[in-house]
Parts: sequence; C-alpha cells; structure tokens
Amino acid sequence: MAFTGRAALLAALGSLPVGIWDPGWTGILAVNAPLAVACACDFALAAPVRRLGLTRSGDTSVRLGETADVTLTVTNPSRRLLRARLRDAWPPSSWEPGTEVEASRHRLTVPPGERRRLTTRLRPTRRGDRQADRVTIRSYGPLGLFARQGSHKVPWTVRVLPPFTSRKHLPSKLARLRELDGRTSVLIRGEGTEFDSLREYVPGDDTRSIDWRATARQSTVAVRTWRPERDRHILVVLDTGRTAAGRVGDAPRLDASMDAALLLAALASRAGDRVDLLAYDRRVRAMVQGRTARDVLPSLVNAMATLEPELVELDARGLTATALRTAPRRSLIVLLTSLDTAPVEEGLLPVLSQLTQRHTVLVASVADPYIARMAKARGNTDAVYEAAAAAQAQSERHRTAEQLRRHGVTVVDETPDELAPALADAYLALKTAGRL
Repeated sequence: MAFTGRAALLAALGSLPVGIWDPGWTGILAVNAPLAVACACDFALAAPVRRLGLTRSGDTSVRLGETADVTLTVTNPSRRLLRARLRDAWPPSSWEPGTEVEASRHRLTVPPGERRRLTTRLRPTRRGDRQADRVTIRSYGPLGLFARQGSHKVPWTVRVLPPFTSRKHLPSKLARLRELDGRTSVLIRGEGTEFDSLREYVPGDDTRSIDWRATARQSTVAVRTWRPERDRHILVVLDTGRTAAGRVGDAPRLDASMDAALLLAALASRAGDRVDLLAYDRRVRAMVQGRTARDVLPSLVNAMATLEPELVELDARGLTATALRTAPRRSLIVLLTSLDTAPVEEGLLPVLSQLTQRHTVLVASVADPYIARMAKARGNTDAVYEAAAAAQAQSERHRTAEQLRRHGVTVVDETPDELAPALADAYLALKTAGRL
C-alpha cells in the first residue's frame, strides 16, 4: 500500500488554515481525520493486486539493434475496476540508455472480469538472453488518494542474436560464387578440380583443357569446363579467450569475428560445403555440427548469441586437439583469433604443424583501425611518438603474419568493417585454386 501525491497535497493544503486559525491537535484532527477516512475508503475500493492474472506472449528472439515486442496480458478477476500504473522491469541493457522509463511504464484500466494487453517494446544493446524481471502494479482507488501495490514474477526470455551486419556483402559474394560455379555466362576457365561439362573451344582457352576423345567424336574441338569442389568440410573456430575481449571501436573483437564467421557460413553453405562451429578458450564454449545448409545459419546465430569472451589465455594445445577430433577428415579450418605476437608464438606456432599436416588452415584476425590512424599522425611531438609506437605494433603484427604464412597458413588481417568480406574473398580464392 502507498499514499499518492494527491493525498500528500491535500494534507499540505489542509495544514495551512490549521496553522493560521487553529494551531494544535484539534485543527490537525479536523483536517486529517476526514482525509484518513477518505484514504481508507479509497484503499477498500481499489482492485486487489495479488489476485490479478498475468501472462506473456510475443517475440522470443531479436537481432541486436532491432526491436522486440513482448505482450503482457492483465486479467482482473475481482469485482472492482482496476485503475493502475504498471512497471514491466527488464535488465538495463534491454533498452537504449535514457528510454527505460518511457518504455517500461504503462497505465491501464481493466473492468471487472475483463483483460487488457500491454506491449513492452525492447531494443537490446547487448547480445545474450534478456530475462524479464518482476512486474510491479500499483492499483488506485476512485479518489486517487491511496493505492495497493504488489509484484508478480512473469517469466519470459528474449534471446538477442548477433546482428549479422555483413550480410550486405552476401549478394556480391554469391555472384562471384556463381561465376566460379559456371552458372553465369562468365566462365572461369581452368579453375576448380571437379569436371562440369564439355563445350566448344574458343580462342584463348587453355589447351590443357582440350578433351581429345570428345574432339575425335565430333567435328569441333571440345574443351572441359570445371567447377569448384562441393561438399567440403569447413570448421570455423572462434577464439573466446582474453584477446577476444579487447574492444575495437564500440564492440569486442569477438563480435567482429562472429560477423565474419556468419558471412563465411552463409556463403559456404550456398556453395554446397558443410560448415561446423567450435568456440573455445580453455574448454568448449559452443559447438555446432552436422547441420544442413538450411539450418546451419540459424544454428550458428543461436549458438553465438550467448557467447562472451573469457578473461583467460587461449589453450592452443587443447584447441588443436578438439579441432582434430571435430574434423577427422581433410577440412578447411578457419581460426578467428588474435595476431598478437606473444599468444601466437608461445601458443599457436608450436602446435600449428598438427593442423597444417592434415588440413588447410586460414587465420583471420581483427585489426584496430585506430593504430593505422596513429601511424599517419605527425602534428606534434606526442603524435610523432604515437606514430612510432603504432608503426612498431604494425611491424610486429606483419612479422607474426609472415611466420604463419611460412607454415602454409593463409592469413587475413583486416579492420572490423573489412574482415567479413576479406574472409569471404579468401575462401573463394582457396576454392578457385582447388585447395579445399
């Protein structure tokens, strides 16, 4: 139960004449006794809160940056009219800063025996599961002087999925894939290792593609066309250790790695390849295996939604052993990790040969665009020192990448905005070269 501002205002206004004309207990009782009776009557006429029925419905998942609508149905089983204010509480990250009060508070009036629906619009600012907290209802009497108040637990969970902002690059990458696959008028000659069809020779064709047996059976020279391999296995490995927690811009490196992994998975599944996911730091954080081309992207998005970086060092030996168990046959292993010198030289390089002996390995890393801007600064003494530090960091990063390349690893090192399309291009290049 709670007094309202209206009751306090009436008590304050009543104290003025009492203080002027009749200060003392008699004047106080003359004002407050009727007010107390009115509050008691108001409380008795307010609809009870505990007996209200509350249920939820609506969205159970939403992409980061989009809105989700959760409907709360309030049923009034009592014989009194419900006049209420309601607060639908959710974690602070369920709304953009400054919009919580407006989005979570509602006014409603429910006649006896009826129900009303209220919609709470969420706009989450972080990935993961957002669980509804309690619903607090304040029921007012007809005079608005006194209110009943209570809370209800109405469980509901909204899963906030990765935004997949790189999907804007998917049409152009699919167009390149169709060119490689021979489904457009542009035929990439001499690429791939799977035989596709025969066609008539035109000047400029690779003479090594001439099919002499087919040529002998007809009056024109016939050449073979090829298409990229299908049904290859791709294992995407996400490093969820401490280096993935470093922020580049407004988001952790892990988020940029997830976005790149989703674009690669969407492209590879359209190309007929099988895509699995492994998220690892010192233990398996998420694993997706054996999904069909239709189900792989939703499964990856759902598995990535709750992933958060762990402030521990990556166990490279454990990761390698788990990857080899997950990919027993020859595969493309895409490792999204850091190119920092110490973690690579002390952790990854000693065990890298175990992966490269059996698989094709591609390492992708998120570069910080701020370092590139620092390297170009020359305005004052501080800027020159910062530029020198940035140049040294870039040099160490390039040296680490070269070490990986000497072990036969393809390296992609790009800023968050460019990592996803660059990784897709590297995949298409490997497919074109027949290395998958």
